[in-house]
Amino acid sequence: MKITEALVTEHNTFLIVFDQIERVLPRLATLAEVRTMATLVEGMLESHGKTETNLAYLALDHVLAHNGDLKRMHQDHHEVDDQLRKVHEARTCAEARRLLKAALVASRKHFRLEERAVFPLIEKVLQEETLHELGSDWLRRASRRTRAAAAR
Repeated sequence: MKITEALVTEHNTFLIVFDQIERVLPRLATLAEVRTMATLVEGMLESHGKTETNLAYLALDHVLAHNGDLKRMHQDHHEVDDQLRKVHEARTCAEARRLLKAALVASRKHFRLEERAVFPLIEKVLQEETLHELGSDWLRRASRRTRAAAAR
């Protein structure tokens, strides 16, 4: 599996989870419930963001930096992180729901940009063998995370 395929698969999984969160979000009645959902999203995106940075973007920093896409990718990550952090600081449940919804929308937009602009560039710049090696590394990391979670 190529790294780009792995990341798109992860995006698709996240989108399914986001859909479920958005389905229940209007019915969440307490700050604690909304904050719990935000914590779930934060955990998923933190691991994913590290994977992107460590496996894919480091290989493309020199290319993406020239056209501003790298800065945009990092700004998007910070924007989503800030919105999720603000969920935990919200004073009302309505405000927390609004912030979580905004973070999900921003994440979806970011995923589309990556899939449309960044991942094709990764596939263009990196050799097929490298894409598969990075994908194998991703699978090993995912397997370790799964085993660690099961051990808890």
